[in-house]
Amino acid sequence: MTADRIEIPSEDGLLFDALVDGPVDGEVVLLLHGFPQSAAIWIPQVEALAAAGYRAVAFDQRGYSPGARPDAVEEYRIGHLVADALVVGGERPFHVVGHDWGAGVGWHLAAKHPERIRTLTALSVPHPVAFASALASPASDQRAQSSYIAFFRQTDLAEDVLLAGGLAAALRATAYPLDVDERVRAMSEPGALTAALNWYRALNVDVLRGVGSVVVPTLYVWSTGDLALSREGAEATARHVVGPYRFEVLTGVSHWIPEEVPDTLTRLLLEHVAGA
Repeated sequence: MTADRIEIPSEDGLLFDALVDGPVDGEVVLLLHGFPQSAAIWIPQVEALAAAGYRAVAFDQRGYSPGARPDAVEEYRIGHLVADALVVGGERPFHVVGHDWGAGVGWHLAAKHPERIRTLTALSVPHPVAFASALASPASDQRAQSSYIAFFRQTDLAEDVLLAGGLAAALRATAYPLDVDERVRAMSEPGALTAALNWYRALNVDVLRGVGSVVVPTLYVWSTGDLALSREGAEATARHVVGPYRFEVLTGVSHWIPEEVPDTLTRLLLEHVAGA
């Protein structure tokens, strides 16, 4: 099967590019990418989910879709990102899958809107409170691992450095397994990189406010080769999920779980959503 490319409008006039496949009456599985990815990372999962009878929807999130690229930094705060996902997910309860920043949005969806979420599958990024605890802990490497965020928040300077070769170097240094040049080209489109960096620049206390324990069935996948997320935050996540919980550790896999081990991820994902 081949996914359809469609445009999905939001309530505030944005237009999201999406990949959609599977029966229209199937349970919806919403897939959320991270930085500096796109919905295309989910093509293997979209195809597998559709074949299993689910309605898979992967979309280029706010800032990544050319028709959903507002200028103001505050338009990229977590409340807007969550609202986008709720609109694209549709009116029925849906499963949500997220990697990197997409996982952060997924944790907020599951914690704040459990009536809308069937299951959560979070990749790489732990529960926000677990991440904050690791960030504050002198025993954790998380502060050093997150040092790039301060650089990403520097307006203009970050764009200049990343577009002058820094983004390609960073992707290669973190073992990005797909076409680095393709990602650089996509982020070099007018306004694209600034919009993606605005996710980091919009970070404020709202990223922790109201994010309580998660009650929906949750699969959290973390990889030992992740240079950005520490073991402390990953292991602490269990304390913030009170519903059914499965923690999977992928040994030797980099941060780029969907791209590096798509078959393993697909197997874990299908087992999780089918068991809900």
